[in-house]
Amino acid sequence: MKLYDFELSGSCYKIRLLLNILGQRYEAVTVDFVNKEHKSAKYLALNPFGEIPIFEDGALRLRDAQAIMVYLARKYDKGNYWYPDDAESMGRINQWLSTGGGEVMNAAGARLVKILNYPLDLEKLQAGANRVFKIMDEQLAGRQFLELGHPTIGDIACFPYTAMAGEGGISLTPYPNVLSWLDRMKRIPGFIPMPGIAAP
Repeated sequence: MKLYDFELSGSCYKIRLLLNILGQRYEAVTVDFVNKEHKSAKYLALNPFGEIPIFEDGALRLRDAQAIMVYLARKYDKGNYWYPDDAESMGRINQWLSTGGGEVMNAAGARLVKILNYPLDLEKLQAGANRVFKIMDEQLAGRQFLELGHPTIGDIACFPYTAMAGEGGISLTPYPNVLSWLDRMKRIPGFIPMPGIAAP
């Protein structure tokens, strides 16, 4: 297995985290994201959207962190724990896969403005992130994880950029249930840190 990776990318980290939890070995290929290597002809041939992560397992090549996690969970999670295969569980988890690749990315955008000076609308991104964090905080009231009573790939999808919200100038203090959930995520067996997400 091969992961085209950038250490500071929360989306790449989702894949590293799940692979580690599942005990899977892989080769990491570092992509120079800062200098936009992922937009080069070489990488556009691998993913025409010009985004990372890109993941290969034998002849299979996948893009999009959420799609990659679905594949990894279905193929390598023999306990059927991280992405259970009954219809209700898959539907519930997929809601949060969409959120992790959608609304939560407002926090990722705010982080790009703050860290790499991307020319994006910081206030709009911060407002969008706060909206989704409020919804997540309400969802987590009285429950340990987003769905099913245990962590799933839906939680992993939403975790990194929520945990790094402060790097985008977004305070999580108004969201105590989210803060408790972040702490629980860090205590999952196989958890690994990344720059901006410390070990518990």
